[in-house]
Amino acid sequence: MVGELIVGHDQVGLPGVGTFVAEMVPASFSDKGYTIHPPYRRLSFYPSRLEDSLLIDLYASSNLISREAAKAYITEYLSELRSVLEERKSIVFPGLGRLRATRENNFFFVPDEDLDIFPDGIGLQSVSLKSHSLQTEPVVIDLPVPAIAPGPEPVPAPDPEPESPADPAPLVPEPRTEKPVESATAPAQTPKPVPVRKKRDWRAVKTVLKVLLITLIAAAAVLGLFLLLSRIAPNFIDSLLYTREELRILRS
Repeated sequence: MVGELIVGHDQVGLPGVGTFVAEMVPASFSDKGYTIHPPYRRLSFYPSRLEDSLLIDLYASSNLISREAAKAYITEYLSELRSVLEERKSIVFPGLGRLRATRENNFFFVPDEDLDIFPDGIGLQSVSLKSHSLQTEPVVIDLPVPAIAPGPEPVPAPDPEPESPADPAPLVPEPRTEKPVESATAPAQTPKPVPVRKKRDWRAVKTVLKVLLITLIAAAAVLGLFLLLSRIAPNFIDSLLYTREELRILRS
């Protein structure tokens, strides 16, 4: 009944308990201004608010009883609800949320996450500006095509005059023999590729040889030092090669 009444009213009173209040919250921004949240109605509970008779009137009309009988029944029911709330500290309002009480029996309301008491906001969702890029329509410039001015009309050439019999015969030039022109479609001769000899990288070979030579010299020096120590200090060499137990066995 409270959920039905709060959709069309800003407050619904519970006689002896408190008042549910619906407040309009405007659209807001979050995520550093990149997300826009739509407006909604927030439901709260105030024990000190003035109580009204909407709940009593709705109960009376729904059950076809007098207003006095409905008031007596609602008052008794809400008195028991208050006692249970002070004892258990929580009462569920289906479809709305939970009415809870602190240790000092101060009442407060926790709405459901999917609470919707704003019918005019159906379909409104949060909009993220990060996923919506501005789309600009292409600009079309409509320029008239210039008309082409008509050119002068062609003048017909005069007919040639007939030759008279007294006119001399025209000179006919002798035919000239011209050299045949090669066809343009003849296949062109492609030059043969010149083989390129691969050059060895002598610098890399020299570097490898130097590393090998230095390694051999270092190994020979270590071996010579080991042989020298074996002659000068044999006990030291034996201590490196054998354990104390093995030396005691060898010396016994």
